[in-house]
Amino acid sequence: MSLHPQAKSFLDCLKSRGAPPIHTLTPEENREGSRIMSKRTALPPEPVAAVQERFIPVENGKIKLRIYTPEGKGPFPVFVHFYGGGWVIGNMDAVDSPLRILTNQAQCIVISAGYRLAPEHKFPTAVNDCYQAVKWAFENAPELNGDPGRIAIGGESAGGNLAAVVSLMARDRGSPPISYQVLIYPCTDFSREYPSYSKFNGYFLTLEDMQYFDNHYLRTEEDRKNIYASPILAENLSNLPPALVITAGYDPLHDEGEAYARRLKEAGVEVTYYCYEDMIHGFFSYAGLMDKAKDLVARIARSLQTSIGQAKQG
Repeated sequence: MSLHPQAKSFLDCLKSRGAPPIHTLTPEENREGSRIMSKRTALPPEPVAAVQERFIPVENGKIKLRIYTPEGKGPFPVFVHFYGGGWVIGNMDAVDSPLRILTNQAQCIVISAGYRLAPEHKFPTAVNDCYQAVKWAFENAPELNGDPGRIAIGGESAGGNLAAVVSLMARDRGSPPISYQVLIYPCTDFSREYPSYSKFNGYFLTLEDMQYFDNHYLRTEEDRKNIYASPILAENLSNLPPALVITAGYDPLHDEGEAYARRLKEAGVEVTYYCYEDMIHGFFSYAGLMDKAKDLVARIARSLQTSIGQAKQG
């Protein structure tokens, strides 16, 4: 399938502006660029019933949570989201617009977890922060008018990696209970290169950019083989939450996302897999430019309604 015209127009625009590659900039420069881009690519923020921010303690620090609540009576299911950005440049403002839409469409409380970034905080800090965010959501759900028995987690790219890893970690530790995981073009394997790395190099995400993120996030080469960095390397993937796994056809991460969905299925996990064949990496946040981003958010909302929605009560 050909690249979608809206995705092509976006890439052509970036090229015409002569934007410097991610891997040539400092983390601070990339973070500022991400903030600017999110304002240009997102839809205007939808109103929700309430938005509040909390700081919660984590090891050697604290992280911010942004909590979106929909209209309605509740108690609501809860979806904890981890933003993308290569563990280096992500921020909750970049996903504010799609998460507001998701709050309304899925009729669930959405918690955006502001985990700490690399290289200031290398692996496994982000993993531990995200695990603590889900643990906090479970323990405090009643106070938020949420249901602790209906918690889902998810994220895109690096955030998809963190959602997969936290699902694995929660299973291994026996808590908190997670009912569903949403993995949007996730990174699942630092240990090897996949054919899509080369085939789709330069469609927004490049090999050099991926190496830049890896080098900032990981401490050592051994970290590449740690299952809490590369969840696909876990010998046992059984008894994990049902999953929605999304990939993009023109994405270097396509193959490892598809491979992880396949491994989950082989382990007996219920998996819904869908590939947006004509889209590029990162499009979840680009609903202001790409219709497929709106479709993706609606697809996630439907999956959350089916898996943890009001019909699941009792």
